[in-house]
Amino acid sequence: MTTPTATAPPARPGTARGPVRPGERALAPDLARGAMLLLIALANAAGYFLAGAPGVAPDAQGAERVYNFLMVELVHARAFPLFAILFGYGLVQLSRRQEQSGASPRQVRNVLLRRGAALFALGAVHGVLLYSGDFLGAYGLICVLFTLLLLQRSERVHRFAPWYVAVGGVYVLALGVIAAIGLAGGGSGAAISVSPFPSAEAGTYLDSLAERAAEWPVHTATILPMILMVWVGAWAARHRILEAPHEHLTLLRATAIGGFTVAVAGGLPMALLSAGAIGVDADTAASVRLLYETSGFFGGLGYAAVFGLLAYAFSRRRANGPVVTAIAALGQRSLTGYLFQSVAWLALAAPFALALPERSDSPLLVSGVCAVLVWALTVVAADIMRRLRYRGPAELLLRRLVYARKAGER
Repeated sequence: MTTPTATAPPARPGTARGPVRPGERALAPDLARGAMLLLIALANAAGYFLAGAPGVAPDAQGAERVYNFLMVELVHARAFPLFAILFGYGLVQLSRRQEQSGASPRQVRNVLLRRGAALFALGAVHGVLLYSGDFLGAYGLICVLFTLLLLQRSERVHRFAPWYVAVGGVYVLALGVIAAIGLAGGGSGAAISVSPFPSAEAGTYLDSLAERAAEWPVHTATILPMILMVWVGAWAARHRILEAPHEHLTLLRATAIGGFTVAVAGGLPMALLSAGAIGVDADTAASVRLLYETSGFFGGLGYAAVFGLLAYAFSRRRANGPVVTAIAALGQRSLTGYLFQSVAWLALAAPFALALPERSDSPLLVSGVCAVLVWALTVVAADIMRRLRYRGPAELLLRRLVYARKAGER
């Protein structure tokens, strides 16, 4: 999930020029990955505890309405685009590190292809045994496709990646007009559109295995279009936007403001609907959900930009605080943190385990508390591993799978 970053190579077209400050270079991507895991924990815990996606309470009452509203505006369909953007950023970091170690283009390509295959295998195991909402399998396939089609292409090709953002903005605007027309026409009676999550309700672990075996391939196929978001992240890495935020402050500020503006505005109708503040008919409900999902990509961009700005602010100090250091340590071990979350949701929410949703008056709010506590536990564990100079069990496993061949092939 993460890749150590080496000293910057000589400037070339499409990359940032000038020296890269060591503190900034290392902090921003790791801080973003560590904080991202909190957003993923909140989204996945809600989905698992409520056995549906997005994880919103259908008949929310009191504080649940506020929580529904905030989750739709800031978390649901916003965390996973950030995941895709940072994944693409990491692919370029890994490629650059391999080049700087003396690897040929063919060797770099082979390493990334093996990494994609290893991620796909880990995703299949994770998706069937623990959590069918797995992203590793899809990103493994995306890694292979990206390596073969885009990674070593010229800047002339990669400069088209930002145009995806422009096209997405036009599409969101069009969806916004359609949703606004539907809202202006009135209507009510439509329930919140939620996709069921049968494996979360299975009565035994064996039954849940069967459900996840059917759910995981379908979910993986739906994630593959995120290769376009991965491409945007790779473009950002080619320009070292998160590694050298001091060189891109204007772009980061504009992206943070613009990204969150689009995401919040696009998610507002769905957030109000989930909070019970408005009613819509079935057709409008469908357009409102599509608008909320599509605008989420801009939320991912906004979060990535904010983390870059935070890293710049922290780097101006002589030393990072213990909390920032610990979150960055989790970012360096994000694969371990991600997989541990799935173990936690199974143990806490499954009917054959602790079954907290059945024991609670508000599974939604309990999921939020559990998400924060599980994430905090992984932050503490990652910081302990950092102090012990231990990479992380999942990272070590992935490294063994990728570099299983003789050293000369690396």
